[in-house]
Amino acid sequence: MLLDRFDALLADLDGVVYAGEEPIDGAADALGRLEEEGVSLGYITNNASRSPTAVADHIRRLGAPASAESVFGSADAAAELLADRLEAGAKVLITGSEYLRSCVEDRGLVPVSDHRERPDAVVQGFDPTLGWADLAEASYAINAGADWVATNTDFTIPRAEGIAPGNGALVNAVAFATGATPAVAGKPEPYLFHHAAGRLGAERPLVVGDRLDTDILGGNRAGFATAAVLTGIDTVRTILAAEPDQRPDYLLATLGDLYRPYPSRDDDGGEAVSCGDERAELDGATLSLSSDSVDAWRAACALWWRLHPEAAAAPEAIRVDGEDPR
Repeated sequence: MLLDRFDALLADLDGVVYAGEEPIDGAADALGRLEEEGVSLGYITNNASRSPTAVADHIRRLGAPASAESVFGSADAAAELLADRLEAGAKVLITGSEYLRSCVEDRGLVPVSDHRERPDAVVQGFDPTLGWADLAEASYAINAGADWVATNTDFTIPRAEGIAPGNGALVNAVAFATGATPAVAGKPEPYLFHHAAGRLGAERPLVVGDRLDTDILGGNRAGFATAAVLTGIDTVRTILAAEPDQRPDYLLATLGDLYRPYPSRDDDGGEAVSCGDERAELDGATLSLSSDSVDAWRAACALWWRLHPEAAAAPEAIRVDGEDPR
């Protein structure tokens, strides 16, 4: 089975384990089987406002295994990154949640909230109560020479009411005011993935996520194997047209595919690729798939990416199981 190749699973949360407050079908069972297979489990999240304990409680309520030690969030990673860059006792201006403040304090650094205290660094993470005055304080400190670390740069976040500006939008506001660029601890930068793998003692981790631009890009940048699962944001069509650095090594319909053999591909370098019993071929400007199965899309990705190794592209038309191209 695919899982035999790895000693740890680094899983995203939203779109992989749950969708909003609801569990993804079969995810809890698949994650619960990892321990008996001898595979460590870590959850990788850009959420910088909730503690690992709160996140783990949420995961367990959905029936999946979790502990605070198995949750690796961008707030903790940002604090670790600051501790690597600063001397103990250095002052850090907090632009974010109380949890982010506690993470910084736990690393032997001194949280402050006013640029006039001459902080050595600024750490910026999402918190819904942040306002103009907070962003101004961060800007004043950075313009005065303070180092700058951001927990993550997600431009949007899903809320119950719809899509809202995320930490990346607020980071951009400070960037416009300072002309500076922060060091980023969370996805899609590699630091959080390396941090989690190190804590788990993993040498062959597999990163599983539903988003190309954070999970897969971050896992690829970390040098780890990556798998896109089709239970969240990205679809087979967006994956097919992915940027080269956002292309996953594996394509999974669900997390249950981890426990199945991953079919080999038959690729002779021509304009057709087979995967298992399925096939994809290029017919003029049309990419034809033998079915809508995940194996057919695996073959399609292998063929299309070989033909377009250096740039994102989409076929002019896709025909699935003989239907009219679209």
